[in-house]
Amino acid sequence: MKIATWNVNSAKARLPLITDWLRAESPDVALLQEIKCETAAFPRAAFEELGYHVTPVGQKSYNGVAFLSKAPHEDVLARLPGEPEDEQARYVEATVGDVRIASLYLPNGNPIGTEKFAYKLRWMDRLHAHARGLLAQEVPFVLGGDYNIIPEPRDVFDPVAFAGDALFQPESRAKFRALLNLGLTEAYRALHDDDHAYTFWDYQAGCWPRDLGLRIDHFLLSPQAADRLVGCRIDRRPRGAEKASDHTPVILDLRDKSDIS
Repeated sequence: MKIATWNVNSAKARLPLITDWLRAESPDVALLQEIKCETAAFPRAAFEELGYHVTPVGQKSYNGVAFLSKAPHEDVLARLPGEPEDEQARYVEATVGDVRIASLYLPNGNPIGTEKFAYKLRWMDRLHAHARGLLAQEVPFVLGGDYNIIPEPRDVFDPVAFAGDALFQPESRAKFRALLNLGLTEAYRALHDDDHAYTFWDYQAGCWPRDLGLRIDHFLLSPQAADRLVGCRIDRRPRGAEKASDHTPVILDLRDKSDIS
């Protein structure tokens, strides 16, 4: 099973780029973030024409996630549990085959010292609690998306410059490690030990041509999913396209359950 995650920074604005990429890469599941439209306004027909079943979870102008799969997906969860009053569209989860998969858009949290940062930390606590519940079910699951977390200094072009950024704060990085300490596997780092493996380049200051990037888009796998891990790679090509998103796709490959010896 090939699963892709991509913060597209507006599904409507990037639609030709997204559909061209899906046509070329043909992932079995595509997890999109920052669709930036209400659920009803999501351009689902363009993805259905490519053979995808589509579940968007949107809001006006901001945030929003979508779940695309070639096979039907079932048991959709359209909100991260734990804070019923939270109306931000940041999470959708469903089952494809025997794998539970989520598309998530973790809050940015800037500036620190504000409610935005407190919300980020609460959201991570909710994700931690939900992941514990999924682990108790002993099923293969994948939590993919834009985590807005720089896990290590080598995952940012200038750690000193990001010392005051919510993406690189000790508190938020500790909560990311707490997810791993539950027994989850960070797919890219399980297979690669390279530096400059970025998934995001700001539009400002020539960050893309100068390769001044961050690695903030991740796949976390349950033990049952990690047993099936075959590959995880960053596809930098879409970031160099005209009218690109500031993020680029990350692609996860899992072997079928029947292929595990």
